[in-house]
Amino acid sequence: MPDPPRGFALFSYGFRPFFLLAGAYALIMMPWWMLGYAHGSLSFGGLPPMYWHAHEMIYGFVMAAIAGFLLTAVPSWTGARGFAGKPLMAVVALWLAGRIALSMAGKWPFWVVALVELALVPSLIALLAPPILRTRNRNLPLLAVLVVLWFIDVALLAAIARTDVTLAAGSMRLAIDFVLVLITVIGGRIVPAFTANALRRRGEEPRVVTRPPLEFTVIGLMVAVAIADVFVPDGIPSGVLAALAALAHVWRLSGWRSFRTRGEPILWIMHVAYAWMPLGLALKAIAILGDADWASKWQHALSTGVIATMILAVMTRTALGHTGRPLVVSRAIAVAYLLLTFTAVLRTFGVALFPAHYLSTLTVASVTWSTCFAIFLFVYAPILWRSRVDGKPG
Repeated sequence: MPDPPRGFALFSYGFRPFFLLAGAYALIMMPWWMLGYAHGSLSFGGLPPMYWHAHEMIYGFVMAAIAGFLLTAVPSWTGARGFAGKPLMAVVALWLAGRIALSMAGKWPFWVVALVELALVPSLIALLAPPILRTRNRNLPLLAVLVVLWFIDVALLAAIARTDVTLAAGSMRLAIDFVLVLITVIGGRIVPAFTANALRRRGEEPRVVTRPPLEFTVIGLMVAVAIADVFVPDGIPSGVLAALAALAHVWRLSGWRSFRTRGEPILWIMHVAYAWMPLGLALKAIAILGDADWASKWQHALSTGVIATMILAVMTRTALGHTGRPLVVSRAIAVAYLLLTFTAVLRTFGVALFPAHYLSTLTVASVTWSTCFAIFLFVYAPILWRSRVDGKPG
């Protein structure tokens, strides 16, 4: 059997550079944040440095993963040619430029920072919109989510310009909400579909249940949660909507046969990521309605538990499938899944469990997070920059 091709293929498909950047930035960002937190050396245009951490989690790490996913999925959805070469290099350069600009907030002229940081999403939409509009694809609303995320970034930049902590906090909460909307939509399609496919391969009856009225309800509730966070953050309506959304997600997940995925890490990690959604929303409801300190870190359940874990799950699966490899992850990646899950648990409940050791808890969580993404890069960097093993383009 001939050796698989070893040509450089980093810019031959959208997922390749962006998944590599997402993994690398996740690895670098956490130690950088911890160093700045411990020594007070991290600047973010006059805002507390925690807002740099929150912004770069969403608009650095998460946006790289979203870009890689959509630049790969849209050609599959629409039958269009994949994004590659110079257009792909251009949007990658804009992502990199945005990270540099945000690190210079407060040092560069504000208009330069804003212009550079805000260039990525319109460029992505310019690539994605034509095939979606031409084919009247049902995923057009996903472009609206990108537009909303762009406006939220505008609001955060305004918060930097005005040193407005309240606006910054609201913007970051809303950004997380709309990433969760995106995961609710996409996760609601891919998790049950991948589960059913795996069960069929085993010769089992799929029996994965999706309920159309519930699908619309759960998405509507997540949008309502986001709206409530704009007008009544930490108010009773926000807590009630979070509780209702948690119940809807539990009902949705109950039809996906999660316990049948135990032997396949590449599959069960998606169920684990999605299970954090109702847990995080329930913790939010408890924190707001019950004023419970032990549930106060619910945002980490949603950001690390749902968002980061689903991103790792999708990146590891997509990279295998689109490079002609079997959909089976190595033991090292299974360990990475467990490390990230441990990180989510520690960041969500660590303060309540170890109140006298906050910095130590942060440090351990930072180490497990970074180790997880170091493993991802070690295993997947060669997969992402080398040609497909089956010799096909892409």
